[in-house]
Amino acid sequence: MTVYALCVLVLFIKMLAISCYQGYFRLRHLAFINSEDAGFFKRAANSQELPQVSRGARAWANDLENIPLFFVLGGLCVALEATSVATTWLFCTFTVARVMHTLMYLSGRQPWRTVAYCVGVACLCGLAGLLGLSLTE
Repeated sequence: MTVYALCVLVLFIKMLAISCYQGYFRLRHLAFINSEDAGFFKRAANSQELPQVSRGARAWANDLENIPLFFVLGGLCVALEATSVATTWLFCTFTVARVMHTLMYLSGRQPWRTVAYCVGVACLCGLAGLLGLSLTE
């Protein structure tokens, strides 16, 4: 299904953007915790990450708890031909929710970060439910 593939692509780009975000702040401030990285720039290693880098790492970790579930559930929906208007809606809503979650996480905005997270989890539950229904048919 094209919509699923597009959503996977958007999520990949979003996760890559978090990595670039972290790299940008490290390079902008020439602040590295790994001695080999700091040494390359003739700097001393920092004892801790920059706040922006740490926040980006936490957003990335949260993605790793959620996005692989989407890949599996969405892939199963496509493989089992359990695609419908509902699946398309859930694919798109999950993707928008994860993009919003990242934006809210990086900018420190509550309760919107939690709202986006909950919308994404609800979409995963919806996909699981649709898969369950298609397996019983």
